[in-house]
Amino acid sequence: MSHLQRTIEDSIATLRSLSALAEPLDCAVLLVLRALLGGHKLLVCGNGGSASDATHLATEFLCRFQNDRRPYPAISLTANGEFMTAVCNDYHADEIFARQVWGLAEKGDVLIVITTSGKSKNVVRALEEAKKKGVESIAFLGRDGGFTKGLATIDLVVPGTVTARIQEGQKVLYHALCEIVEEKLPKA
Repeated sequence: MSHLQRTIEDSIATLRSLSALAEPLDCAVLLVLRALLGGHKLLVCGNGGSASDATHLATEFLCRFQNDRRPYPAISLTANGEFMTAVCNDYHADEIFARQVWGLAEKGDVLIVITTSGKSKNVVRALEEAKKKGVESIAFLGRDGGFTKGLATIDLVVPGTVTARIQEGQKVLYHALCEIVEEKLPKA
């Protein structure tokens, strides 16, 4: 079997394991719908490749996913380099998302975090800050969830040990979230 074929087979196995997450995904859909239909916003964050995924996910709501519809408020907390470097300079990198949650989040909003390891201290701090503010949260996690598991309102844990396979699984999950939510959102 070629390396490519092994990669494809491993990816398929990871994607098949996502079926076990149907119930928490349905709960995440309800959280997002309640926030957006209630006039609230999504705040999304992650590190490294997950930072790119966070911006991607926020864009799917603020622009559109598949259907032409009005934009819904979603902010990527990873998109402001000036703010993030100021926090790293004046405070600590662990605070880059928490300070934004503190300053931007309101009750009724939803914080969405993405981490393949479940061990990102700045993601943990964001979840802690959200909890202080009474903001519900969704965590897209990998491996066994790390020390982030259990901190969010809803955990979606993609099992595995290979970061690339976890990221592929997370992308399928958040695209499914977008698709289901968008079907239920008003078009105008």
